[in-house]
Amino acid sequence: MKTLKTLVLTAALICGGMMTANAQLVGGGQKIVYVDSEYIMENIPEYGDAQEELNALSEKWQKEVKAVYDKVSEMYSKYQTEMLLLSEDQKRAREQAIIDKEQEAKNLQMQYFGSEGQLYQKRTELIQPIQEKVYTAMKEVAQTKNYAFIFDLASGTSILYASDKNDISDDVLDQLGNVMQTVRRENRRKANVGTMGGSTGGATGGNKGNTAKPKK
Repeated sequence: MKTLKTLVLTAALICGGMMTANAQLVGGGQKIVYVDSEYIMENIPEYGDAQEELNALSEKWQKEVKAVYDKVSEMYSKYQTEMLLLSEDQKRAREQAIIDKEQEAKNLQMQYFGSEGQLYQKRTELIQPIQEKVYTAMKEVAQTKNYAFIFDLASGTSILYASDKNDISDDVLDQLGNVMQTVRRENRRKANVGTMGGSTGGATGGNKGNTAKPKK
């Protein structure tokens, strides 16, 4: 969620300071509102599917890396057991083999889980398009309703008080429902508990007026 939080906070809708905000509020009748990006994402089935795919890949790759590290441990234990029977040349060869195998494990770990590794790339591939659609929906809602600022409660920004009437998360989800599948408004808070993924109940696609019954 970190990327979306950054996207929300650095968007064109979130600019300037409170003095600018106050001037806009007085001069143009605009207002400050907020969203909960975690709540929004939890009510997008496609996001749940993406998270499941990422978790499955992460688990698979973790097992591969662990298998190589286990091999390193096995080689080292065998070397310790047989060390007294080996010549100096044999010792050096065995030690180098252990070092090489350990480096192989580290390389594989970086390949999968490095800062720009395969997991990062896959996450970007799956999550970024969703984040862009969410941002577009927020921008459309803001322009339609004449909102000056949108803050994200999930971003860790110090917001001491926020009235529920200024939470436009559901409005954003409704707008988003025009371009992708989202959970129906009346089912969102209960549907997102333990039901994410491809089998999420109460999901709708297309226009936000869709009244399809939730899947069981």
